[in-house]
Amino acid sequence: MSEEYLIQSQETGFDRVLAFTLPARHARGRVVRLGPVLETILSAHDYPSVVKHLLAEALVLTALMGSLLKDDGAQLTVQAQAEGGAVDLLVCDYRSGEVRGYLRHDADRVAELADHPTLDALFGKGYLAITFDLAVSGERYQGVVPLEGASLAQAFEQYFAQSEQVPTCLRVSVRESGPRCIAGGMLVQHFPDGEEGRERLHAKDDHPEWTHVAIMAGSVRDEELVDPGLHLEQVLWRLFHEEEEVRVEPLLHLERGCRCTVEHYKSILARFPEDQLAEMREDDGTIAVDCAFCSKILKIPA
Repeated sequence: MSEEYLIQSQETGFDRVLAFTLPARHARGRVVRLGPVLETILSAHDYPSVVKHLLAEALVLTALMGSLLKDDGAQLTVQAQAEGGAVDLLVCDYRSGEVRGYLRHDADRVAELADHPTLDALFGKGYLAITFDLAVSGERYQGVVPLEGASLAQAFEQYFAQSEQVPTCLRVSVRESGPRCIAGGMLVQHFPDGEEGRERLHAKDDHPEWTHVAIMAGSVRDEELVDPGLHLEQVLWRLFHEEEEVRVEPLLHLERGCRCTVEHYKSILARFPEDQLAEMREDDGTIAVDCAFCSKILKIPA
């Protein structure tokens, strides 16, 4: 990665999440644009263009949702699993500003897809599972919805409608040019009884405040989300400059967060009984672990 590209990344807001609230409309949101981090994740495998586009979209959605977590060290895991399509598994996660993702596909079926395949063509029948692991309390909770809709973003909107009961608008755009790939997205939500932590019974899709915000957020253009010459703050200004107040807060810069270290896998292997470890050991006494996220094979002494 060139020094010029890194400087451009810092100047235009690549790989960071911007939080914003519209107090008068009781709405909050996130906007993100992925650049170098996205390219690093995608480069781990020789993904076809259609698959790159899908994984980039999933990583944007994961970053948007993960950045809503307030518990330091908490993790969001997104998993799409299906059968009958070109893709049978997609996994992404977010933890403290670190994102990673992996996608498993059938190369022959992918080659038969159109340039802009439907969600059904990509996955067939399947489900989307979104899991939150909270570090402080140790609690885990999960929502599962069918993989339905015109896009992955629409499937995520269904999750919010069914599992969170929070009106949510999601927009995602991906631009690929050779090895370069940029992806951006926006999430906006409505909390009419207060931004967060209040009763959600009155969060209705037809609430006048939400109708207005959803129309404004929905008007964002694909090119605005992925234009490296347009700051994320400028995107928000274009959409909401007529609002009474827009509060903006820069959040963590994002990094590629694969955790494939010898120490990490040692801690996992320590949970296995000795007879299973003996079956996994190679002649040199190590156990080979293949990390799907970064395409590395580590030799773990065990």
